[in-house]
Amino acid sequence: MPGEFQLIRQFFQREQAEQPAAGVLLGIGDDCALLQIPAGKQLAVSVDTLVAGVHFPADADPELIAERALRTNLSDLAAMGAEPLWFTLALTLPHANEEWLRSFSRGLFACARKYNIALVGGDTTSGSLSITIQVMGATTPGAALRRDGANVGDFILVTNTLGDGAAALAAIQKTHIFADEHTDYLLQRFYRPTPRLVESALICTIASSALDISDGLVADLQHVCDASDLGAVIDVENVPLSPALQSLDDVPKALEWALSGGDDYELCFTVSPEKMADIAMLIAQGKLNATVIGEMVAGNKVICEYEGQPFAITKTGYQHF
Repeated sequence: MPGEFQLIRQFFQREQAEQPAAGVLLGIGDDCALLQIPAGKQLAVSVDTLVAGVHFPADADPELIAERALRTNLSDLAAMGAEPLWFTLALTLPHANEEWLRSFSRGLFACARKYNIALVGGDTTSGSLSITIQVMGATTPGAALRRDGANVGDFILVTNTLGDGAAALAAIQKTHIFADEHTDYLLQRFYRPTPRLVESALICTIASSALDISDGLVADLQHVCDASDLGAVIDVENVPLSPALQSLDDVPKALEWALSGGDDYELCFTVSPEKMADIAMLIAQGKLNATVIGEMVAGNKVICEYEGQPFAITKTGYQHF
């Protein structure tokens, strides 16, 4: 069975050596990477762990597992308006399966090339399958999107559609049956979520606050409320749903997934009334797909309403513990 350093050289170090990245003075193979931050920029750093059986099916295609792991972490950079630079990988494996690692590394580097981010270090160890990725990106000083900038009267918007991640999990677990074309779409949304880096670059000088939706709209929007010391009202009838969710006969289930299902990795952001014209222009030009779903208000919690009436939900979002 190959050892740790052989695994690193065979599946992770060689490709990076063939494609040196900007700012990497010393990459994989030493005790630390040496990295040069772009001049005049600040470093944005985030780390997440994905555990088999919790964040992805253990028997899923390892190429898709790798893409999901990196893409979901890139979503954190998008939430801050940061440009991807580098990432590290800590991989815990039950055993060193070369076929699994070959497929995993293929998916990992395909995603890394697509989003122009370089692997600069990491670790491998034996244990239950888990993947920890730390991403690093660059932001302009004072321009990072944050959670604490919302104001009373700001509009709340989300990109694209919500609920697809939770619906995909239902499709994977076969608790709901979708038409084939909808199933294919949902699986793509689960394993290959799009980190909204393009959208975040467009709104970074317009939005007053932002984050990505990983744990569920209501739960994540509550973070904006907590950071900004405000409340929020969601107009549930305006929450955008994909054709896959619109095809469901069970409308309450579709709305539950959209409000609290999580795993969407879309952006939720707030915009002052004075800057809504800038957003409207981006939408009209086809550069941004975003929908107004509510408003920031005085208070301290997220309230859901359907056509002006209270709308009850059974849970607010994914709980990590």
